[in-house]
Amino acid sequence: MQADTHKRAKPTPVELAIKFGFIALLIAMVLFFSAFAENFATPFSAVFIFQSVAITGILALGVTVTLVVDGFDLSIGSTATSALMLSSYVMVVWELNAFWAVLFCLIMGAAVGLVNGLLIVKMKVPDLLATLGMMFLLVGIQRIPTEGRSISTGMIMPDGRVTEGVFSPNFLYLGRNKFDFFIDNLIPVSVVVLLVIGFIVWAFMELTRHGRLMYAIGSNERAAELAGTNVNRYKVLAYMISGVLASVGGILLAARLGRGDIASGNNLLLDSVAAALIGFAVLGAAKPNAFGTIIGALFIGILLQGLTMMNAPYYTQDFVKGAVLVVALVFTFALSKRGGAH
Repeated sequence: MQADTHKRAKPTPVELAIKFGFIALLIAMVLFFSAFAENFATPFSAVFIFQSVAITGILALGVTVTLVVDGFDLSIGSTATSALMLSSYVMVVWELNAFWAVLFCLIMGAAVGLVNGLLIVKMKVPDLLATLGMMFLLVGIQRIPTEGRSISTGMIMPDGRVTEGVFSPNFLYLGRNKFDFFIDNLIPVSVVVLLVIGFIVWAFMELTRHGRLMYAIGSNERAAELAGTNVNRYKVLAYMISGVLASVGGILLAARLGRGDIASGNNLLLDSVAAALIGFAVLGAAKPNAFGTIIGALFIGILLQGLTMMNAPYYTQDFVKGAVLVVALVFTFALSKRGGAH
């Protein structure tokens, strides 16, 4: 009988593929680009990948939190772009400092999440429709003050006034400075922000009672409600967290660019959603999780950097990202069902 138990405990090839297949794919991709893309395996390339991953990863963590409660936030990209434009407007047009720019953006992100949450739990609007409507609303609002133009020092406003405000050096520090932890390796500040936020989200979701209740809501909302959980409150909280994290991503993007570029956030939604969904496949989690999301964002960053350094046409990148996402979902759902049946 002990022998039977031991035999059943031995993982099958399908189970091993579910758990480690995506990590193996990530390692294989790194080795491939290191061999065939010139200068890919260099500290400079690594820093660029980490910096590009930081903003996507932070937004993807917000998507992950909404997925935990069986929701979905389509407004996260437009919220980030709105934070980019708002922070630029506060410093360049209103001539306020970095503190106010960051504060206004965080309040805006929380307000967007609150409205999304209330639309979903009070007005009973489906999450996809509520956040899609918010996405279009934000895209329109962020263009109105400047009539669709990007924000920079010395620009002419619609009323004819010339702006005199500048981006605060303290604000630009968030997007452009690096920490010299080792002799040759420089770690961007934005990457440290991603790691700190990632750890906080992971600890909150995995180690606290509130996080476990949110997972319970996503697994079986009715059962969680019967157990006494305030489902509506936790759903609103999830969307508020998503909005705040999106605004953080927008702040970092504005700090990197040093201008309110209205078109700079075009790919934020797709990349962050892809990273969050790829996270389902990491170590066979089969559920939204912070660690998997960060690995998913890293995967996308490595993929795009490798393709760029191999001179792959830019119009093929979305196709490759889509193919990778499909493979990740196969690892998560199709193979997991086979493993469970086995």
